[in-house]
Amino acid sequence: MTHRSKRISAAPSNLTLIRMTALAAWALLVVHTTWAADADTPPSASPAAGLPGVQADGTADDTAALQRVLDQAGQAGGQVLLPGARYKIAGSLRIPPGVTLQGVSESPVWSEPLKGSIILATGGRDQEDGPALFELGHSSAVRGLTVFYPDQHPTNIHPYAWTFHLQGHDNTVENVTLINSYNGIRIGPEGNVRHRIRSVYGCVLRRGIFVDACTDIGRIDNVQFHCHWWSAAAVGGDWKPVHEFMWKNCEAFIFGRTDWEYVNNTFVYPVNIGYRFIRTQAGAANGQLSGIGADEAQVCVRVEHIQPMGLLISNGQFVCMHGDTRVPVLVESTCQGSVRLVDCAFWGPNRQCVVSHSRSFVSLSDCYLSSTGRAKNPGVALIEADGGKLQVRGCSFGTDEPGIALKKGLEHAIVTENNGVRGVEIRNEIGDKAIIANNEPELK
Repeated sequence: MTHRSKRISAAPSNLTLIRMTALAAWALLVVHTTWAADADTPPSASPAAGLPGVQADGTADDTAALQRVLDQAGQAGGQVLLPGARYKIAGSLRIPPGVTLQGVSESPVWSEPLKGSIILATGGRDQEDGPALFELGHSSAVRGLTVFYPDQHPTNIHPYAWTFHLQGHDNTVENVTLINSYNGIRIGPEGNVRHRIRSVYGCVLRRGIFVDACTDIGRIDNVQFHCHWWSAAAVGGDWKPVHEFMWKNCEAFIFGRTDWEYVNNTFVYPVNIGYRFIRTQAGAANGQLSGIGADEAQVCVRVEHIQPMGLLISNGQFVCMHGDTRVPVLVESTCQGSVRLVDCAFWGPNRQCVVSHSRSFVSLSDCYLSSTGRAKNPGVALIEADGGKLQVRGCSFGTDEPGIALKKGLEHAIVTENNGVRGVEIRNEIGDKAIIANNEPELK
């Protein structure tokens, strides 16, 4: 008995200590500031059993009850977990500082659009300037949700307020599906820094993401807007009228003032303007865009204003198919900043590929440019510039139009080491202001 007592009171073994430490860590993870249904809740219980007052039946308005839960979580910061269910929100939800509204959807939900944590948004109709569905301030986040506007119809599209509005510091929208948002995500015009938009998919009708008044490095990663997201039978979609509305009206990514914006792996189909750079009261943008794409556009990239250090676009893919302009990259005469394109590809029925009226620098390096050929695009070149300074180096011209037109008004040009299916035809109207060397000779 004495020996057994000594064994019981002896110090725990290393394995026991490891187990005890793991259990303690697990307990700390469980006891945090989170409102959610208990994991042991039987399947017959309400999916919102841990959210006081929230019905989660897709019929009752859950706006006020869910806001109370969010405000309670905001006292200390933490997560509000939304189990898989349908939550009707007829108003606007404010996400307090330090709070994350977390759904269960970790991947896009095209084929099963109404499974997971579903927000049925019914407010904001015909009120574009009204409060957003989600208002995010400092250090707040929304993740893992699907948003559907049940009163929006493909053949009778109405304006709505923004789905998300971000201001302040360090806010996040991630793993969100927008089934049919009219206006998607607005950042600013209030001051903001370090926004993070990640893995957002869906259909946006008028505007996708609008960034303004960001003074410190915003990030937009892995975003795709596509008319087919609203085509599933469960949401009453019909992609054909939506397709037409988007190519006539949609501006997918709009950038006002933003300093050091990083945009990676983004895409839109179809669209009026894919990526638009403007000046607001706060100013213009500078940034780096990589792995971006726009298909079935009228204009893929339109640069109206940019900061002097400018814009770098690498690994872009651009196709224009609609409207009279059909120019993938259009740099306006109001642009006074540098625009550089590296490793980009242009194809499809573009009228031209790059047209620059810039008052600054435009550069193309290692790009592939093509269209539908000389017969369908008579009298124009794939690259045309009549302002600022132009550099075209190491590019390939895949169709038989003239490759480059150096128009009167262009201050200087460097055109070197390019080739094409018929060599490189260069129309030079600026004489010795152009340095032209080491290009494949034009086939006569």
